[in-house]
Amino acid sequence: MSFDFDPLDWSESNSMSQRRVVVTGLGTLSPLALDTPGTWDAILAGKSGVGEITRFDASDFSTKIAAEVSGFDPEGIIDKKEVKKLDLFSQYALYAGQEAWDNAGLSADAIDAHRTGCILGVGLGGLFQIEKYHEAYMKSGPRRISPFFIPAMISNLGPGNLAIRFGLKGVNYTTTSACASATHAIGESLRMIRDGIQDVMITGGSESTVTPLGIGGFCSMKALSTRNDDPTKASRPFDKDRDGFVLGEGAAILVLESLEHAEARGANILAEVAGYGFSCDAYHITAPSADGEGAINCMKMALEDASLSPEDVTYVNAHGTSTEANDQTETLAIKQVFGPWANEGLLVSSTKSMTGHLLGAAGALEGALVVKAIETGVVPPTINLDTPDDGLDLDYVPHTARETEVKAAISNSFGFGGTNATVAFKKFS
Repeated sequence: MSFDFDPLDWSESNSMSQRRVVVTGLGTLSPLALDTPGTWDAILAGKSGVGEITRFDASDFSTKIAAEVSGFDPEGIIDKKEVKKLDLFSQYALYAGQEAWDNAGLSADAIDAHRTGCILGVGLGGLFQIEKYHEAYMKSGPRRISPFFIPAMISNLGPGNLAIRFGLKGVNYTTTSACASATHAIGESLRMIRDGIQDVMITGGSESTVTPLGIGGFCSMKALSTRNDDPTKASRPFDKDRDGFVLGEGAAILVLESLEHAEARGANILAEVAGYGFSCDAYHITAPSADGEGAINCMKMALEDASLSPEDVTYVNAHGTSTEANDQTETLAIKQVFGPWANEGLLVSSTKSMTGHLLGAAGALEGALVVKAIETGVVPPTINLDTPDDGLDLDYVPHTARETEVKAAISNSFGFGGTNATVAFKKFS
C-alpha cells in the first residue's frame, strides 16, 4: 500500500527565509534518574524504571505498577514556600528546565528576553490537584478549596513557571495533543526560530499522572500491562507477550537556538533540529488507522522538511508503546516510508521499554535521547524483546545498546484522536 502525498509544499516555499536550529541544552527527570547523565547511563545499561506503585494504595486496581520518578526533592530547585503552590508536573518542568538552562550555559545576559520563548507539551496537567481538592470539597465544602488550586492545575503553568524563573518574555504556551504533545512542542519551537520570530526556545514536556484517576482510567480501557508480579518485564514493545503499556512520569527540556545565536555566544552544539512532520488519522478516538496512513504522512513530512532521504537516517526512536495496535501499525508505516532501507540498515528502538510511557512528556524525553544518541554514537536498546510478534521483523536493537555513528534520526509520537508528530534531528556540521 502506498499514499500519494506531498506533505511539504509549505517547506519548499519558505526555505529561503528559514534559519538553522540547533540543540544546545538538555535537562531530564525520568523514572530512571534525576538528571540527563544518570538517565542516559541507565538507558545504555538497559535498566527498567518500572516498579510497584508507591504514591497511593493500588491494591484494588488491576494494574499495580508504574514508572514513577523516585527520590525527587523539589526544594533543591524550588523555594519551599512555592512547592505547595505547584502540581508535580510543574515541579518536574522547573527541575528539568534548570538543568537544561545550566547545560546550555544560558544566563539573563545571554538572551534577549523578548526573543526567548517557551512551549511545553503537557497532556493532562494537574490530576493530583484535581483529585486532592475534589476530595477536600466532598469532605468539607468549598471553603477547603485552595486559591492555588487553579494555578497549580492548569497545563500552561508548566511553561509559565519556566518563563517566570528565567525571565522569558517571548511566546509562551502549552501544546496538548495527548501522547504527541511534547513532540508538537519541539516542532512548533523549531518553526518559531526558523521563521525568525524567536532566537531561543525552551521546549519539551512534563507530565505526572500516576494517580488513582490516571491509573484507573487507563485500567478501565484495558490499556495498561497487568504484569504486576514482574514489573521490570512489563513494558515490552514489539514482543509477542506484551499485554499493554506502563504509565510513566517525568519531564525533559531541550534548549533550541538559531545557529547564529548559538555561535555568537560560543554555545556547545549537541545536534541540529532538522525537520518536523504532523498529521491526523481522522479515524478513531483511540486506535490508529490500521493502514498507518497518518504515521506514514507524518514521517514523510519530517524527512522532506529535513531534506533527508530514507538512507540518511540511522535510527528511529519509535512511539513503541507495547500495545498491539501501535506496534503493528508503526512497523508497517516505517516499512512504507523507508522502503528497503527499513530492513537493510535502519535501527529502530522503543525506550518506553525502560521509561514507561510519559504521555504528554514522552516525545520530549525521547527527543532528548535521540540527541544523546547522535552526540555519543550509541543507539538505545529495546529491552524485554524476547520474541518479536508476527510481522515485526525490523532491527529493534533488542536488549543491548549498539555503538554506531548516528548521522540523522527521527522521533515518533502518536496520540489519541489520531494526532501524529515526528521530529528529525541530525549531527551538526
